[in-house]
Amino acid sequence: MALLDHLLPRALQGTNRIRRVHPRNFAIYVHDVAAAFLAFLVAFWLRPNVSVSWFEQIEMAGAFAAVAAVVYLYTGLYRHVWEYVSAQDAINVLRSASIVVLLYLPTGFVLNRLEDLPRTMLISSWLVLVMFLAGPRLAYRMLKDRALRGLISGAPAGMPILLVGAGPEAAHFIQAVQRDRSKSYHVVGMLTRRLDRVGQVIQGVDVLGRDEDLARVVAELDARGRRPEKLVLVRADVHGSEIRELLVKAEEAGCTLSRVPPATDMQAYDADVKPRPIAIADLLGRPQKRLDRAAMAAMIAGKRVLITGAGGSIGAELVRQVSDAGPSHLGLLDHGEYNLYAIDMDVRARYPNLALSCILADVRDEARLRDVVARERPDVVFHAAALKHVPMVELNPLEGLLTNAVGTRNVAAACVAAGVKTVVMISTDKAVNPANIMGASKRVAEMYCQAEDLRRLGTRFITVRFGNVLGSTGSVVPLFQKQLDAGGPLTVTHADAERYFMTVREAVELVLEAAALGQDRAEEGAIYVLDMGAPVKIIDLARQIIRLAGKTPGVDVEIKVVGLRPGEKMSEELFHGEEPALETDMAGILIARPRTVDFGIIAAKLSALEDACRRRDETQALALIADLVPELKRTGPHGGKPQLKIVK
Repeated sequence: MALLDHLLPRALQGTNRIRRVHPRNFAIYVHDVAAAFLAFLVAFWLRPNVSVSWFEQIEMAGAFAAVAAVVYLYTGLYRHVWEYVSAQDAINVLRSASIVVLLYLPTGFVLNRLEDLPRTMLISSWLVLVMFLAGPRLAYRMLKDRALRGLISGAPAGMPILLVGAGPEAAHFIQAVQRDRSKSYHVVGMLTRRLDRVGQVIQGVDVLGRDEDLARVVAELDARGRRPEKLVLVRADVHGSEIRELLVKAEEAGCTLSRVPPATDMQAYDADVKPRPIAIADLLGRPQKRLDRAAMAAMIAGKRVLITGAGGSIGAELVRQVSDAGPSHLGLLDHGEYNLYAIDMDVRARYPNLALSCILADVRDEARLRDVVARERPDVVFHAAALKHVPMVELNPLEGLLTNAVGTRNVAAACVAAGVKTVVMISTDKAVNPANIMGASKRVAEMYCQAEDLRRLGTRFITVRFGNVLGSTGSVVPLFQKQLDAGGPLTVTHADAERYFMTVREAVELVLEAAALGQDRAEEGAIYVLDMGAPVKIIDLARQIIRLAGKTPGVDVEIKVVGLRPGEKMSEELFHGEEPALETDMAGILIARPRTVDFGIIAAKLSALEDACRRRDETQALALIADLVPELKRTGPHGGKPQLKIVK
């Protein structure tokens, strides 16, 4: 009985869970019952000189089939679609056959005491039943997959492709290719990171070499008349630097490079196998960090949330991810009418029942902000409103100081006055040893929030710092794409200029993670810094974008070095020398120990800065910002005309 309890599914152990055979499954059900009847007879025929009459054999086979008919109703074997038969279906076949044989023992004993039944008959009938149940399913699957086509014709249809990756993602993708009725692709081999995988076979496809063997593998396939036209990346845990290397190797081998979605999205390829082209985000991305989504959701779920700069690149993604977490109320604040309208329409379309406020306001207006925050009564405020374009703020420094520095003070003061529990301020790597007014203004904003946090007035201020957001408005990638569409050239400020990059989704996920982490930690005044990985040279990024378009850098499209713009640095930093980086419990998030200023001092100087800005006294404002941020060293010609240089 212990063995039977182990084999029986829960459904079979309760008489109230019997299944009704749906008409569309009736033919399969009849097939499986008939298979049991025939399996028992064949088991008799496999044993010569059995002293059991034909009538008794048919009677026993009928009893065996009757037991099977009842067992199938509980195990649901007939409900599994043959076209997608899998290892789980094979287990169900074995289990069903085992249960039938075990339950036939008491049934046969009641019928004829099993006196004339050879004991090996039970083993034989089990083996034949498994064969009769599994064989047709496997054959049907092979026909649907067209696995026999190559054996018959000798020339598989579809574009020949070489896979990069030889793990479960590759197996899943090959199965999808084999099920594709249009036969768009034919997998000719795989590459792997692991030496021990070379020479093995996965889903009938050979692992031909390691990643670095790409040129050799392509040459060998070409010699056999099976040269791949496309390289398809199926590996999930892949860094952007690896994809950049693969892109160069694929170009050298005369192949294009594509990739399939992550494993969670692979099911979409069961019906339509179409690897997508490599995107610029792939070249700069990192493997997915393990996030504490429960803590992130707990920070938002059921809470009232207000987001400033809600229509911007970061703000809009914050709105989307926060709305996904189920806040009780969401306030959207922005000074741009169209951006606010667009994100409002987006959220209402996705969550029509979400309580939503759409607030047209400027963070420079302190009275308006106090009124808004008092009315909205948020539990959490995400402050993403800022002027972020370095050259534009260099040309309009007073506007940048009013929005980024004074505006942050206004938000902070309104939140303290209203008793907001948590304020999350979005900062930038340009605040570290700034070379421009934009970076200096964000450093002042950091200092003010740090000083507020150290006052311990009941509002927790969490500052999050990160680098460039890939694809955000005004960033280098959209500029490159626009220049490429126009036929070039692509303009780069300096051949050695480099930046940290992060996708907007990844940035916002880590902002939420840092915010959840900051609520529970005792490091008052600390700055949470997102791990941006290694910086990327802008000129290398330009070359990769040209390659993604199927062109050759320096041949089809030129790259011009135009010189650093006002306020630009060769490279950015995430930590100041006096901010030692500390690890946290969360991957991808570091802590910068605070460099703080007394609240009274920073508050007084910010008031003086606001006064100078509103009087349009640029000289006084710049003097005050230099006093607040002594490490500020503005760079660039400030209006000078740089010379052009063409590079390849």
